[in-house]
Amino acid sequence: MAVFMKHKYLILDQRKINAAKRYFGVDAEEEAIDKALSLLVEEQRLSKTLRPLKGFLKGDKRPWPYR
Repeated sequence: MAVFMKHKYLILDQRKINAAKRYFGVDAEEEAIDKALSLLVEEQRLSKTLRPLKGFLKGDKRPWPYR
């Protein structure tokens, strides 16, 4: 899969960026944002993969999708 990079000018909440930097243990803002977006994409992929199991997990009363 080819990686397509594009420059963006964004106005973002600095507190969220700082939290992401601490969470991922990185110094660069760009790296923190990239890791956060990658995590979101992976969570979406997992949720889609697990969707057919909805209702098959006995004793689990949490609503779908799990959060």
